[in-house]
Amino acid sequence: MSVSPGRGARPTKGERTSRILPIMMSVSAIRAAFPALDRELIFLENAGGSQLPRVVINAMSDYMTNSYVQLGAPYEVSRRATAVVDDAHAWATTLMGGTGAGQTAIGPSTTQLVTMLADCYRRVWQPGDEVIICETAHEANAGPWAKLEREGINVRTWRVDPTTAQCDLEELRRMLSRGTRLVAFPHVSNLLGEVVDVAAITKLAHQYGARVMVDGVAYAPHLAVQAREWDVDWYVFSNYKVFGPHAAMLYGRHDAWAELEGPNHFFIPRDQVYKFELGGANHESCAGILALADYFRELTSAPAAPADEFLVTQAFDTIRTIEQSLTSQLVNGLKGIPGIRIIGPQGAEGRVGTVSFLHESVSPPAICQATDTAGVAIRFGHMYAYRLCQALGIPLETGVVRASLVHYNSHEDIDRLLDVVEAAVQHWADPLSVERLFGWHAALFPTGRSG
Repeated sequence: MSVSPGRGARPTKGERTSRILPIMMSVSAIRAAFPALDRELIFLENAGGSQLPRVVINAMSDYMTNSYVQLGAPYEVSRRATAVVDDAHAWATTLMGGTGAGQTAIGPSTTQLVTMLADCYRRVWQPGDEVIICETAHEANAGPWAKLEREGINVRTWRVDPTTAQCDLEELRRMLSRGTRLVAFPHVSNLLGEVVDVAAITKLAHQYGARVMVDGVAYAPHLAVQAREWDVDWYVFSNYKVFGPHAAMLYGRHDAWAELEGPNHFFIPRDQVYKFELGGANHESCAGILALADYFRELTSAPAAPADEFLVTQAFDTIRTIEQSLTSQLVNGLKGIPGIRIIGPQGAEGRVGTVSFLHESVSPPAICQATDTAGVAIRFGHMYAYRLCQALGIPLETGVVRASLVHYNSHEDIDRLLDVVEAAVQHWADPLSVERLFGWHAALFPTGRSG
């Protein structure tokens, strides 16, 4: 399979080294680019879905206003609509860091794309073949593979160590065999927030002839995906968590796609990624996906930059720089609240700004009741990391409290969250304390404070 150049073309080494992008947008300008942030709500539930830049909203509206026609016809409006969808696919592979090595299907969600892929493998694998799923996974990259057990596939679980909340690479080495067909794991757990070594896991799996299926949903909003460099077979993430529309993208290496036959109509050639897009990609979503390049140009103050991997890298370098100090503030602030226990990495290094925590005596619903009253959006629950919560002994009914930031959040947002959480746990831990009761209300309804 091949991807036509177009907007997603990979720059030459000379082009990469000769281009220097100007300074990034200010924090206020970044926030102004997201219309939803122009309200009182402090939004720290970004792991559930990020907000949209104005350029993405406008692109989708423009498409539906001016190009809302069927693709593939010879008239001018149809040609324009077709170009949007084609360019979005090329840009999707660029976002994946996979230009030249593979191509990318666009679908409605990560769950749907992984389920589709598992069904394709169901028709290739034989009873007795083996798939390994990771216990830290979101169910989207566990359940579809686990269901193959009904077809005689041997499904094994790469267990999490309940004391470290990590999956040990040596344990995976002991599990792998020549019968292993695929290892499915998250790049970042959407509950733990820890970044794992994708390249090392992939290299180990490949030594046994196994494919890897990497869930990058919790990674992709924060750091640049480098699918070609990591040599992954499959990589998936949801656009609606990366400042885009409610869609998802599945990257596959050319040789990985080639060994499967997609479920779309019989007359569609099997070497086209469209073969794996039942009903086709959502057209207005493609317009929104494509417009993310325009936001990256704004973010890096490079209005004329081509939509290539250099632009993606520069944008995520900017994003990472902003988020590191916010993540450090959040992690350290939570650790400073008596009774709070962070689930996952205890520092800001080696993690993204998705932070889950528990209090020794105050329930997650009680904490979230207080934050909701205070106008701070976070959530509680098992986060669809059901198997992980079971392994760590976390009650499934209430799960954890999760706060998740991205680059458009501010230090004032984090301060406000920490103030409310601290006041709430003090109140609920000792509800008869008048001082704590009034302190809690003061935190919920401050006077004379910005943020």
